[in-house]
This record gives sequence, C-alpha cells and structure tokens, in this order.
Amino acid sequence: MKFPILESERVTLRQFVNSDLENVFKGLSHPDIIKYYGVSYDSLEATKEQLIWFSDLEKNQNGIWWAVCSKDDGSFLGAGGLNNLSKENKKAEIGFWLLSENWGKGFMTETMPLIFNYAFDSLGLHRIEGFVETKNMNCKNALAKLKFNLEGTMRDCEVKNGKFISLDIYSKIADK
Repeated sequence: MKFPILESERVTLRQFVNSDLENVFKGLSHPDIIKYYGVSYDSLEATKEQLIWFSDLEKNQNGIWWAVCSKDDGSFLGAGGLNNLSKENKKAEIGFWLLSENWGKGFMTETMPLIFNYAFDSLGLHRIEGFVETKNMNCKNALAKLKFNLEGTMRDCEVKNGKFISLDIYSKIADK
C-alpha cells in the first residue's frame, strides 16, 4: 500500500521520516502535551521507539499515523492517525496531538476530517473511537465540535502516575 498524503487548505498529512524525531520528542516530552497523553519520552534515543511504532502500524496493517505539517512552509505541527484498527469490526481508534504553539488555531478541527474521510472512504471503516481522559476538557470540546458522540465513562479504568484515571468513550459512525 502506498502511504497516502492528505491535504486541506492549511495542512499536509504525510508519512513520518527520521528527521521528524526531534519534533516528535519535542511533543511527546512536553508536560502540557503529555499531561493527558498515554505516551511520553525523556530522550531523543527513547523517542525512536515512537517512529518505529508509526512504521509498524502501517507494516502490520493495524493503523496509520501522519505527521501534520503546515502547507505553507512544511513545518511540523503535530501528529494524528488511527491505531487498533480492526478490519473484522470495521473500526479504529483515533489519536492526535499538536505542538503547544499550534493549539487554538483550528488545526485539529481541520485535520481530523481528513483522517475520518480516509478511514471511512478508503479503509471502509464504519466506526472511529476516541478514548479521552475525563479531565481533558480541550480534547473533549474538540471532539464535540467534530460531532463525536459521548457513549459513556469507564471509571478508574487505568493507572497513570500511580493514580486511577477515568476515560470517556467517544465515537463517530460513518455517514450512510
């Protein structure tokens, strides 16, 4: 499968390359970004695992993640994609993060529909799921703008930093 490049008015979604390592580290080591994110790294060397994970998703056909870049100058803005893809159940989990200097500029609500359209139209998925820490109001507000439905809350379902956290479950179903 050839890796698809997706574009909107302001962003280009492209495959990750090795030169993205520093930007991925910048994002996944930033305290404000990882506060509600399930992955973090404390060195460039450790962050290489994330680039391998992106590559393995595609290779194993259980997901696809893109580097989100500015269409103007190619600068790295963040990352987004699908993982835990189930062809049998026609669903996948959405994930997304932006470097903090790109927050509040509408990049998430511009980028996510590109990923949804690819998931529904090209991959034939029926359902996209999002699992969001209950206290992550920014993400929950963004999912509401994107017309995700809140299905419920899994209370105290994971341990993070030695404390139980709850996750809200969101879904978006393909338009028929």
